Amino acid sequence: MPHRERSIAQSLGLPTTKRVKQSRVLVVGAGGIGCELLKTLVCCGFGSGYQPPQGLNGAQQPTVPEPVADKKAEIVVVDLDTIDLSNLNRQFLFRKHHIKKPKAIVAKETASQFNPSVNIDAHHASIYDNQYDVQFYEGFDIVFNALDNLAARRHVNRMCLAANVPLIESGTTGFNGQVQAIKKGETECYDCNEKPVQKSFPICTIRSTPSQPIHCIVWAKSYLLPELFGTSEDDSSDMTITDTDDAEEVAKLKEEAEALKKIRGLMGKSGFAKEVFNKVFTDDIERLREMEDMWQSRKKPEALRFESVSIDADPIKQGQALATQDQEVWSLQDNLKVFTYALDALSNRMQAGESAIEFDKDDKDTLDFVAAAANLRSHVFDIPVSSEWQIKQMAGNIIPAIATSNALTASLCVFQAFKIIRSQTPVRKPSVPAAVYTANSAEANGRTEPPLGGSKMVFLESKKTDRMIASQSLVAPREDCPVCSPFYAKVHIKEGSRPTMQQLVDLLKVRLNYEDFSIAAAEGKLIYDPDLEENLPKALADFGVDGTSIDFLSVQDDSDEPKVDLVLSVKSKPTVEGDDDIALFPDTIILPPKPPKKTEANGDLVDPGDINPVPVLSTSTKRKREGEDDLEENAAKKTKADTEPVYVVEDDGSILLD
Repeated sequence: MPHRERSIAQSLGLPTTKRVKQSRVLVVGAGGIGCELLKTLVCCGFGSGYQPPQGLNGAQQPTVPEPVADKKAEIVVVDLDTIDLSNLNRQFLFRKHHIKKPKAIVAKETASQFNPSVNIDAHHASIYDNQYDVQFYEGFDIVFNALDNLAARRHVNRMCLAANVPLIESGTTGFNGQVQAIKKGETECYDCNEKPVQKSFPICTIRSTPSQPIHCIVWAKSYLLPELFGTSEDDSSDMTITDTDDAEEVAKLKEEAEALKKIRGLMGKSGFAKEVFNKVFTDDIERLREMEDMWQSRKKPEALRFESVSIDADPIKQGQALATQDQEVWSLQDNLKVFTYALDALSNRMQAGESAIEFDKDDKDTLDFVAAAANLRSHVFDIPVSSEWQIKQMAGNIIPAIATSNALTASLCVFQAFKIIRSQTPVRKPSVPAAVYTANSAEANGRTEPPLGGSKMVFLESKKTDRMIASQSLVAPREDCPVCSPFYAKVHIKEGSRPTMQQLVDLLKVRLNYEDFSIAAAEGKLIYDPDLEENLPKALADFGVDGTSIDFLSVQDDSDEPKVDLVLSVKSKPTVEGDDDIALFPDTIILPPKPPKKTEANGDLVDPGDINPVPVLSTSTKRKREGEDDLEENAAKKTKADTEPVYVVEDDGSILLD
């Protein structure tokens, strides 16, 4: 046993240490937390395989009970990203010569040097790929989430629930961090609590009446840059039309956008920068100044003209030099120079063959353009200007990543993993007959433990000086959570066959004693209920469900005393047990009754929550039928947009995302 692992063995005991070394774990993400997590797992011996320790005379020590050996000892890392220069200040498995290489591959090569005995399997792929289905997750003892976006976290959460595999979720925000252990039926899942949504702004605030630096930044990032070099603002998620926006003003703003598109025809010509500048900082501002009602309680904007601000013969060359000074707050003339330089650089890229350019905080040309344009607009509306470094943080929705926070959070993840593995490790008591000894037998363990071996919800809190690390006991799952409250089962389809909806309906009726129920596919599309008899002769493949991709079906009992919802993961198999082309697993499925909806003091029903990630159905009985009129769907989207709440930024002007 390597010297570094001896102290771990002394702390955990030989049975748990053996299970750790024989474990097979999945790490999703090889970024800030992922690098630290992989390094810690490797140094602790996860996935290295167990070698019995030698005694003083070379004899083997007494053996411990063998766990079920059906999994290869290894660490599997999945990440889609490649390495950027900005990653190097906190992702210490990477070096400068690794830039543009896959994170997962490089992380494996570097981490293996810490402990060559560890087996690491690196996948440069998306966790959404079809190969990462429920069966894939079932091959792991623990899954670690080290992701940076909400959608992927929810996806992995759902897959672990379907596979009944423990998940350790983690994340950091600046100096703060959080670790949560999740297990189907034992703890709340990632979606049991609502998550903050991305902040958006009314279009009239962004386009007509900005009052904060972030408003000008969003204008440059989501309106000016896309209209000149990308797609229209209609596709932007940063600006939304709300019921507080003036319809007439919105129409005029669309006319301005159309006029700006025409100026794109001058791209590559010497007067392009001047035409763009005078359009957005002169003509559009003069139009706003004429709207007297808008400025009764606020100061009118001051229009700028290119000829008045530009005092240099070659602003492009000087702008290129100024763009390197990202920590400085540029003057009005400096911003014009950088604006002219960035316009020229982006124009050259478009003429070289790029079809569309989108904002990327690591794309220096787009960052220069957004920073200069935002500051020029701030001058117009008498708003404080910012340095390019500050604008990069706000435009990229960035909370600075702290390397120490990532390292501490990763170590807390591994501590929780030790507890989970200890709860999975059998401890054979002399009084327990061998016949009842199993790997996860409560009788064999001879003890009663809290969920997941006493794992905790752990918080890293920088503002507390007395105690940086706080914890709380894991919470039971929410009864009405649309993600973890359903029962998860499997449907196997024989390869080459085309089972019909009628076969699936008959199978569910026989196995689960359903009488009145409905089935929905992806996005809650209703594909069967008693009124949709015309779908019964159709093949499941006609609804996009053939088992070759990650397919889920949601079954809802519509009887007077409904059972909990059933979520079926569909998988294509070479052979299926029995004579049918379709089979349901496990062999025994017992669905408990659905808990009643909660009521308020006045007796009104409370909706169990608006979290409804695809493909799990909500507890609402209203679902979209397959093939309904698109006009109804568009009307619903419009209604939702009209009632969308308006979110404002914090006082410091930053956007905080999950």
